[in-house]
Amino acid sequence: MTQLTRRGAGLAGLATLAAGALPAAAQNAPAPAPALGNPGFHRFKVGGFTATTLFDGTARLNLPGFVGNAPLAEVQAVLAESFLPTDHYLTPYTVTVVDTGRMLVMFDAGTGGQLSPQAGRMAANMQAAGIDPARIGLVVFTHFHGDHITGLTTRDNQPVFPNAEIVVPAAEWAFWTDRGNEGPAPARQKPNFGNTARRFAPYAGRIRQVAEGQEAAPGIRAVASHGHSPGHTSWLVADGADQLMVLGDVTHRPELFARRPDLQVMFDFDPTAAVATRRRMLDRVATDRIRVTGYHFPFPAHGHIAKEGQGFRFVASDWAAA
Repeated sequence: MTQLTRRGAGLAGLATLAAGALPAAAQNAPAPAPALGNPGFHRFKVGGFTATTLFDGTARLNLPGFVGNAPLAEVQAVLAESFLPTDHYLTPYTVTVVDTGRMLVMFDAGTGGQLSPQAGRMAANMQAAGIDPARIGLVVFTHFHGDHITGLTTRDNQPVFPNAEIVVPAAEWAFWTDRGNEGPAPARQKPNFGNTARRFAPYAGRIRQVAEGQEAAPGIRAVASHGHSPGHTSWLVADGADQLMVLGDVTHRPELFARRPDLQVMFDFDPTAAVATRRRMLDRVATDRIRVTGYHFPFPAHGHIAKEGQGFRFVASDWAAA
């Protein structure tokens, strides 16, 4: 074979490879890994139920004044121990949905993209998770602060969950729907009265009040956790021996308020009651080893609470094990 012939054969071989006739070893090679990205939803089991946490984004809040009963330097030191920013307070928002097999139950409704410019991702993450807002059967609330109820409606106040029944804590509903309470309420709490009236109005006729100990649906029971708001309620989700406590805002970021449960966040309606509730609820879930989700916990916002010294620490669940 001449040099020219050998060269032509080599080029033909390269052309064959370029056309896709790869050697067997190359054909069996793993595909390149996809580009890295941050997931916006995460699923885990609670007995036969399936829980999905949905990331709605974050907000950057001013750190001075955020904690009302501790010097700023002390607050910054605790945040720094958890490698969190110390020049602002970063708060995540995460909504939990539980599929009981009978219906989809959503706990709180997110910001609706109408508050922080860094929030409002829940709708896209619902779509990514395959959850249709029209299939939500119940929206169950922990309390009525704006970051929890604004996502009930669009900017022009159209309902986002057209087929859902709304379940509200009876004590929370009684307080925020009585405009007589607005006058003596703290200044930063006053907007909650108007926002409550606005967001729930499109759902009139399908709002059900649930008191302490009652069920919103089979396997989902109200646990009074007042203090952060007058009727703040956590929800115990149970199927068989497995349990999940939807804490709501019993504790804001656990890196700060679980580790130092006596700290008072500026959003607490009754700071003294909030601290007592925080200690009681965290002690319960730690002692009984109940899995938790928290609205302001770091995503995917579920795990366990463990006792540590005079406080507690959040132990995030292992994603693979969950």
